[in-house]
Amino acid sequence: MYVLDSSAFINEYHTQADTATIPLVREELEDESAYRFDAMEGSGMHIHIPRDDAVEKVRRAAGETGDLDELSDTDIRLVAAAFELDGTLVTDDYAMQNVSEHLDVSVEVIAQDGISEQRNWRFQCQGCGREFDENKDRCPICGSELTRKNPSNA
Repeated sequence: MYVLDSSAFINEYHTQADTATIPLVREELEDESAYRFDAMEGSGMHIHIPRDDAVEKVRRAAGETGDLDELSDTDIRLVAAAFELDGTLVTDDYAMQNVSEHLDVSVEVIAQDGISEQRNWRFQCQGCGREFDENKDRCPICGSELTRKNPSNA
């Protein structure tokens, strides 16, 4: 089962395997990609609504990897759908790929290169330079903003 992100419809992804998506994806699509969604739904694509516990599991995982602020509600629910359906997520979104890998959800990319490694992001204060494992609104030491930092460049 392949769980399709909006990029699958935009980039005219094709497969003979069973497909699924969530209702929120349709809202992101316009013009020809929206017609592709409707056509695939009409020809048997499964529309899945993930359970709240699966959505919460993905939110927690995204918090652990540092990707939570990068993901929309649609993104989180798509990963949850792929997790529940034991499917392969079809997306070009790097944050979704990272969280999926953290949850052992298979990913297939379409028009971009996939991620080369799973990352647990760190956050660095722009004022005092301290680093934190979790994202916060402001640095608890000096009050400056935090930015996401690639742990590979630490």
